[in-house]
Amino acid sequence: MYFDFDKLESILQAHGSAPESLISVLEDVQDQFRFLPEEALVLIGTRIGVPVSQVYSVATFYNAFSLVPKGRHLVSVCLGTACHVKGAGEILGHLRKQMRTDSSGTTEDLEFTVEDVRCLGCCSIAPVVKVDDEVYGYTSPQKALEVLEKYKKKT
Repeated sequence: MYFDFDKLESILQAHGSAPESLISVLEDVQDQFRFLPEEALVLIGTRIGVPVSQVYSVATFYNAFSLVPKGRHLVSVCLGTACHVKGAGEILGHLRKQMRTDSSGTTEDLEFTVEDVRCLGCCSIAPVVKVDDEVYGYTSPQKALEVLEKYKKKT
């Protein structure tokens, strides 16, 4: 997978070379590329003086980081207790089937990644689906697909 080394260089320059900047650098790389490319992890470790094994340990420990490409839009289906009871599992399955996601939950065109989360803290409007930073309550399988259609049109 291609990624822009110049953008990575900019991120590294912005943070300096202190080992304490590891998580901040990883966050910025994740934001820029929507995942942490292997080549980037090696370069980050070399530049800030942290063993690559430790960079990988941090990258795989935190749920916010991904070693596989994510879609342009992140779709989070809450499977917390309230959402689960109100059919969130059905919503999740329906979205993944209709959107033909791969095993990571990402569509072939890298437009969407559909993932399950344990709780979004919106129990009173369950079941809840979050797309990027927007929360949609009282969702059904069909309503969730309709919401995603709006995001397909945004480029």
